[in-house]
Amino acid sequence: MKSILNYAIIALLSVASITSVSAQKFAHINSQLLMVEMPEMKSADSQIQTYQEGLMKKGQDMVQVFEAKYLAYAEQANKGELNKIEMQQKEGELGKEQQDIQAYEQEVQTLLAQKRQSLYKPLIDKVKVAIEQVGKEGDYTMIFESGSGVLVHAAESDDIMALVKAKIGI
Repeated sequence: MKSILNYAIIALLSVASITSVSAQKFAHINSQLLMVEMPEMKSADSQIQTYQEGLMKKGQDMVQVFEAKYLAYAEQANKGELNKIEMQQKEGELGKEQQDIQAYEQEVQTLLAQKRQSLYKPLIDKVKVAIEQVGKEGDYTMIFESGSGVLVHAAESDDIMALVKAKIGI
């Protein structure tokens, strides 16, 4: 009698767990593709491009000044117009300028990364919020990121791209 009762309880629990698993909804989205289609992303990319061009212009100016000084030094050295102490002094100045150019190149990379972060973060947050809203409204158990290659199989999931686009107005 006890064993029949145990089997009945196990069967009841199995049915309940199968029902809850089958009721789960899964979806997927390629958020990178979504962000590329956002008008705000195009604007951010344009701002970054303009910012980068300005930084690059300053770097090119620094290189041109360095090259002019180097050519002047080389000409004076070849003509014998400089003694050893003056040559060492000029070489030290040129070495310092070359280090300044290298430091500026590293600074440019940092500044560009900060600019990207400041412009992209609000867009990423906007997409995350929209995905969470669609997930709650659509009663999805899980939403997978299909753009990263993490998704192995998506036959039974819904692509929520259109729903998220509607949430963010594109």
